[in-house]
This record gives sequence, structure tokens and C-alpha cells, in this order.
Amino acid sequence: MRKIKILLVSGLLFGPCGAAFAAIPPYVTAALSDSARGKDVEADARRHAAQLVAFAQVKPGDTVVDLIPGTGYWTRIFSRIVGPRGHVYIIWPSEYVKEDADELALTQALVKDPHYSNVTLLMQPAAQFSVPVAADVVWTSQNYHDYPDKFMGPTDPRLLDDAVFKALKPGGVFVVVDHVAESGSGLRDTDTLHRIDPQVVKQQVLASGFRFDAESTALRNTADNHKLKVFDAAIRGHTDQFSFRFRRPR
Repeated sequence: MRKIKILLVSGLLFGPCGAAFAAIPPYVTAALSDSARGKDVEADARRHAAQLVAFAQVKPGDTVVDLIPGTGYWTRIFSRIVGPRGHVYIIWPSEYVKEDADELALTQALVKDPHYSNVTLLMQPAAQFSVPVAADVVWTSQNYHDYPDKFMGPTDPRLLDDAVFKALKPGGVFVVVDHVAESGSGLRDTDTLHRIDPQVVKQQVLASGFRFDAESTALRNTADNHKLKVFDAAIRGHTDQFSFRFRRPR
């Protein structure tokens, strides 16, 4: 596992390559300390949960969309941060559910748990992303690369980007975290290695009217040569990942 030095200087956290992270707000710390998270806490250090949630700027009272939530790791954190005045919408594209019904079952159990009463499940076609109210944050982790793949329609990621732009409040943010593919590879490796070229993601999202707001290096790993499938035992859980924050202009 990589060793990452983190220093606290003038209220900022400095990680790999000296990149600055926002200081961790107390409500993020409290959410991560929630005992209901169970074994999720074991992954917090590896997933850099505190840094990424702070990077996403999720705060109490927000409306957050967790697009393709997997096991609900991020959903549970978001739920505790936004609290009773906020809300979390989980979106499962119907095409994705056909491939991964087990994780949908986990989501269905989560939304029935009174501890997460501020979470709502939405199921919809991949090309028809929408939420019932304007959102402060739309978050997707390790799934943007799936949209151009056959099992998802395929769905042009730009359709998703356009829909997310419309779903966000002015000033709201779209956070995309995904596995890095080789530079210049475009969409070549999305279905084979489950990776995507970060520059393609940036170009697509910016074309929908967003402005690039910031990048977190919390999940970058220079030891990953971008040639292995993300499920390969040699790299699984430690892939080089980009974290981009895009903002809808006010």
C-alpha cells in the first residue's frame, strides 16, 4: 500500500505532490464516526473518505444525488452529513440493475432503515437522469466510464452531463471519481479495463456548460501503469483514480 504523508498547514491539508485538500469540517468527522456505518469504516483510510467528501463540499441541509451507489458506502456518509433538513437521492439506471441486482438489494434495504430516512431510491433509464428537486451535489464514483458501454445502452455520457447540469442548482457541483486510463486512450478501455481517460471526461462535462472547479489528488497512485483491469488482484482497491469537481455557473 502507498504511504502518503499529510501535513496540516494554515488550515489546509497537503497530500501527494503537495496538492491542497480542504480542511475537514466537523460534520464530516461526525458522519464518519456514525456507529451505524459498521464495517464501512475499515475502508475509510483507503478510500480517503474525509478528504473526498470535503472536496465534494457536501454540507448539512444539502440535496445530494448518489449516482450508482454500489454498496451504499458514500450514501451512508452523505445521509448523516445532510441530516434531517437535507436529502439524498440514490439513482440506479435500470440497465445497470440488470447487471448487478445484488447491489440494488442492498440499496433497497438501506432506504427501509429508519436511520437513513432522508434517503430515496430512484430507478430510471440511463439516458433519462432526473431528480424531483434541484440538487446541490451530484456525485458518481467509479461509474462514469460505464455509460458508453453496451450494457448501458450504450448511453452517450454527454446526455448524462447535460441532464446533470439541468438537475443542479446554479452554483451546484458535479463530482466525478473514476479509474484512470492511459493518456490519449479516450473511451478505448471503458468496457475492457473499466478505465477512462480523464481528459475525455473533462472535455465531455465542460461541453455541457460546466466550468472546471477543482481536482483532488487523494486517490492518485503513480504505481498504477493503467494497463490492468481494475479488478486484477495486483491493483484492485488501489487503482490510480482522478477526482474532478465541476460547477454549474451561477
